[in-house]
Amino acid sequence: MDTPQKDGQTQITLTANQYLTLLKAVYLGAWMANSHRAGTDDDPRYAEFVEISDFLFSLAPKFGLAHFVDSVSAGDSAHLPTMEFEEETGVHALHHEYDDDTFWDELCDRLGERDFHRRYTPEEIMEMSEDERFMKLQECVIAYEVETEKHGIDKLEAMKTLEDLGF
Repeated sequence: MDTPQKDGQTQITLTANQYLTLLKAVYLGAWMANSHRAGTDDDPRYAEFVEISDFLFSLAPKFGLAHFVDSVSAGDSAHLPTMEFEEETGVHALHHEYDDDTFWDELCDRLGERDFHRRYTPEEIMEMSEDERFMKLQECVIAYEVETEKHGIDKLEAMKTLEDLGF
């Protein structure tokens, strides 16, 4: 890597493989940061990820990867990844793996924490040492991890039905 120039910019040299890895990492990072956002122009966190993603995808033709970018004239970004990019590079599969793993982790953590607070009164929790509180919380979480590993969601029930919810 060269030293920064007077304008604060520097140049880096990448192989095509390094560029593709960087493109995948930025795509996944932008997806993780923005997939849950509304995407309004006044959200600076949304804009910063869109801008760097747009910039890096604009370089794709220079690396022989023009088929991975769709240049459009409207919308948030002028250079969007193609479906071919998502499928051929494996980022689509990584999305799925991440979502699946996160779903199970969050489900077990939230149910375990809920049940921990149902099992112990606030006073009992306050009397516990930090280690004891952690261990008892983990017991509740692990119980759901074991259950969901064996049965998925097959044995989990919501207490309200769709009819109860107005459907």
